[in-house]
Amino acid sequence: MSDWIKSRIRSIPDYPKPGIMFCDITTLLKDAQGFRKAVDELVQPYAGLGITKVAGIEARGFILGGAVAHQLSVGFVPVRKKGKLPAAVLGVDYALEYGTDRLEIHADALSAGDRVLIVDDLIATGGTALATLDLLRRVGAEVVAAAFIINLPDLGGALKLESMGCPVRCLCDFPGH
Repeated sequence: MSDWIKSRIRSIPDYPKPGIMFCDITTLLKDAQGFRKAVDELVQPYAGLGITKVAGIEARGFILGGAVAHQLSVGFVPVRKKGKLPAAVLGVDYALEYGTDRLEIHADALSAGDRVLIVDDLIATGGTALATLDLLRRVGAEVVAAAFIINLPDLGGALKLESMGCPVRCLCDFPGH
């Protein structure tokens, strides 16, 4: 499965800046069979585990997370950058290579005891995913796991999430990125 999914992902050198090899999932998403297979693979391990919400990280996590939530018949929680949500929010600041950023969810998006699956397209250094994990736990949610299409294992994000007690599932690895 890993090679099949991987074969449908385009790599773009030097985007968004020199030295970066960008993994573009739009080629997977435009392939009806590929998109369906990826969503099915993200859903399958979590069916029947009592997930109550899927938290999708901006922006490609909205596409995948919405589809996963639909398949699991649960609600969807968008995890957004600062200032993008219209109602009262809860947020967490997190460190970037140069500076900080902030992620937010609506204050009423989750209840204590919700069992949440985090979904995004890719895990690299783990900064955004770790901030999401922190935010969800702060509101009393139980994060069951995090699921991604792509893992960049050389950057260590998946291992960081696992070290925080969050199991990780990735459909394919792109070493050396």
